[in-house]
Formats: sequence, C-alpha cells, structure tokens
Amino acid sequence: MTMTSDMEIAISSIKVFADDGTMDMEELNFLMGLALRDGVIDTDEKRVLRSIFDKCPKGSVSDKVYERICLIREKHNI
Repeated sequence: MTMTSDMEIAISSIKVFADDGTMDMEELNFLMGLALRDGVIDTDEKRVLRSIFDKCPKGSVSDKVYERICLIREKHNI
C-alpha cells in the first residue's frame, strides 16, 4: 500500500507534537512542503492540516508560527 500525502502529513505531525508538544516554523514548513509537493493542497490534506492547526491556538505556538498558520488557512481555505 502506498502512503498518501495526507497520511504522511498526519504521521509527520505526530512526530512534531511528540517532540515538545508544539510546532515551530521549521516543522510547519516541513508539513507544508509535504502538502504542496504536487503544487495543490487537496481536500484530504486540508482536512489533516485543519486538524493539526486546530491544535495550535494562539499562545501555544510562537507569534510568527501562528501568523503563518492564519495566512495558510486563508490562502488555501483551510
């Protein structure tokens, strides 16, 4: 069975949060790189990213990471 990109993003996010319970800019960039590898964020990838971003409310990540998450949500309708 081939791993789909949404599954790869979900598995990678487990590692991100297992490390220190939060997400930094490098980790966010890595997850977005997986999502944008083919140039499009599909419905399944959006669903997974929405779930990940919901775990990153303001104050739980740096201001810069939170701002980037907000921009990503707006740009890609997540």
